[in-house]
Formats: sequence, C-alpha cells, structure tokens
Amino acid sequence: MQIRSHSEEETLNLGKALAELLCPGMVVALYGDLGAGKTALSRGVARGLGIAEPVTSPTFTVVQEYRTPGGIWFYHLDMYRITDEQAALAFGIEEYLFADNAIAVVEWPERIGGLLPPGAVLNITMTHAGENQRWLELPDDIGAHLATSQR
Repeated sequence: MQIRSHSEEETLNLGKALAELLCPGMVVALYGDLGAGKTALSRGVARGLGIAEPVTSPTFTVVQEYRTPGGIWFYHLDMYRITDEQAALAFGIEEYLFADNAIAVVEWPERIGGLLPPGAVLNITMTHAGENQRWLELPDDIGAHLATSQR
C-alpha cells in the first residue's frame, strides 16, 4: 500500500501512528534515497513511543539509543556509512537487531540485508513525491492503520 505524506509534520505523525503498532523485538527497515524522510519518520516513531528528547540522525554515530518511559529501548540505526555486513558485525549490530526489550529503526538497511532478523522486520520504502511530499510503500495492514491516522 502507498501513503502520501504532504509535509515533514505529516511524516512525523505517520511515525507516531506507526509506533502504536510496534512491539519489543521488532525492526523497522527504512529504505529510500538521501532526503526521502527516513529520519523524520524515525523521529515520529520515537515521539510515538514517548521519547521527549531530541532525536537526531545517527549518520556519524551509527546508532542512537533512547529509553522509553515504559523502559523499552528505542535504537535508531543509520547504516549509510557502513560498507558491508562485516563492518556492521564489527560494531556489534546484533546487539541492537536481536534485543528482546527494544524496537529498532534501521535507515539504509540494504547495506546489512543478510543480518536483519527474519520474521521481525517491517519494510518501508520512502520516495520523493514533490517538494516536502513523500510516498511511503508499506504492507497493507500497516498502511491501513496509518491512512486512518491521517484523517
């Protein structure tokens, strides 16, 4: 299913709605070009999980860790600077992807495709749809929930 976001604020709100559907042990894999809105959606997920502190892109740190008010960890990973699966293993990516008490959002997951946990991954592809507008391609059931949240 495709959903159109008409602004960064709308992308944030879609992330908040997405957070309602996530549970510990899940990984959200965000695909898309530079500037497609992956970090904005990630920021919305963090807000939806109750994280009040600023959520920034982990491009240079690779991972940012946040604790939700309920005690669950939120891991925001950016694989843009990771060259291959071996580089990801070297920094301990498995600790973040297979944590039972965490939700992980991974930007640029195609760089570590073989390391993503089978069965626990929600794939979302984001593309430009004009100035400040984005298309989100996601599974129908998730898309239906997010579309309802836009009304």
